[in-house]
Amino acid sequence: MASKRVYVDHLQGIPLFAGLTQKELQRVAAAGTEVHVPAGTVVMREGEHGRSALIVLSGTMAVRRNGRKMREFTTGDMAGEMALLDDQPRSATVECITDCAVLEISGGQFKAVIDDVPAIGRKVLATLAARIRDLDRATFG
Repeated sequence: MASKRVYVDHLQGIPLFAGLTQKELQRVAAAGTEVHVPAGTVVMREGEHGRSALIVLSGTMAVRRNGRKMREFTTGDMAGEMALLDDQPRSATVECITDCAVLEISGGQFKAVIDDVPAIGRKVLATLAARIRDLDRATFG
């Protein structure tokens, strides 16, 4: 099991958490649980309701949408981040290609952190707004 410091290091590299301070990242890290997942395990299934997000601590995962491989996630990547904010169906299936270690954060745990430290929620919302603006520019110019 990795130390909480290692979790913070991983979270620091995730764009969703880019605006958070070290102390805020520590709060998010403390909300997570390290889980070891064997190769071949489907950790998220497209169309199922999302209840948690995963940060890859080690290993490789395949991301598929409509059965087509879209990309691979490796150390430092995050899958299922929208489940931190809502309980909607997953947009992709994620399967471990290799044995993986992940930091799992449930939507409920993340919402509790936001309730305790509202600044985290505001910063995450600002990051999401910037991502939407970038997508809008890329799509419509």
